[in-house]
Amino acid sequence: MDYKVSHKRIIDNLSSSIIELSPQLTINYMNPAAEMLFQVSARRVADLHISILFTEEHDNTTLLEQAVERSHPFSKREATLYPRNKEPITLDYVVTPITEPNGQTYLLMELQSRDRLIRISREEDMMAKQATTQELIRGLAHEVKNPLGGIRGAAQLLERELNDPQLSEFTNVIIEETDRLRNLVDQMLGPRKLPERIETNVHEILERVNALIEAETKGAVHIKRDYDPSIPEFSADPSQLIQVILNISRNAMQALQENNVESPSICFKTRALRQFTIGSQRHRLVCQLDIIDNGPGIPKEILENIFYPMISGRAEGTGLGLSIAQSIVTQHEGLIECESEPGRTAFTIYLPLELTS
Repeated sequence: MDYKVSHKRIIDNLSSSIIELSPQLTINYMNPAAEMLFQVSARRVADLHISILFTEEHDNTTLLEQAVERSHPFSKREATLYPRNKEPITLDYVVTPITEPNGQTYLLMELQSRDRLIRISREEDMMAKQATTQELIRGLAHEVKNPLGGIRGAAQLLERELNDPQLSEFTNVIIEETDRLRNLVDQMLGPRKLPERIETNVHEILERVNALIEAETKGAVHIKRDYDPSIPEFSADPSQLIQVILNISRNAMQALQENNVESPSICFKTRALRQFTIGSQRHRLVCQLDIIDNGPGIPKEILENIFYPMISGRAEGTGLGLSIAQSIVTQHEGLIECESEPGRTAFTIYLPLELTS
């Protein structure tokens, strides 16, 4: 076995970000997790000083130089790094000196994003709440559908005994309303069949939704595209994913039109993410799909609960569209998140490109 190759493969697949620095503090190596953290290619920054990658509020170059000179390891908790032209990152990191037989000392930096840990905890909590809600809805649906069946059957028997057509109208109302309630309960349960997976191109799905939205709005809502052509085809149910994106896009479209937003637009944005965690499961490659609109935003009082059934910001809304969308994405081992403020609402869908089961 080639142990160098084996060790590199292990480091390349770690979720922690790893950076190796030379004695001169130039970058020798970055694993894919570090590339994703700083959004830069390792090849692009190879042999450049670490300061090209990030700076700290309190200059850490001296500490790194001392670690090389004295072979002294150190660590920092909740340090704030400032990558070039990017948002600050809060993370923990450990610096470990490694002295080679020739006497030269290299530094190994292991960085763990605090933001990422907070996100994982939030996602796990969200998934647990959604699973509990689904179990509650299933139990409630069973208790509701049984008496509805009895009411419908009794109304049908009563209708046969009535000779007055005007009275039959009342039994018809009972039958129609029980059917409506039964359908509503079925919608709350979400998709009743497993995804029929085939090789799927996410951009073909977006173009289909784009055509539907343009037809419904007659071009009044501008659709923007920001696609990552490197995203490969993956195993999914195209019709279900179309329903997910269409549900979210229609909500955005209705919010834009009802609030008379000037220059209304919806942006479809895709990106490929490497070594990305959804809940507690780490995936080698994930598709990130953002649906962004410039509408009035979602009220803060309902933002945390919008994926639960019967929660809607619109008076005439059923509150089922996003619940169904989340159920479908969960069946695809993915997750939906939402961030909203006046002038910008972004739904982010994460879909693993390789199945774990």
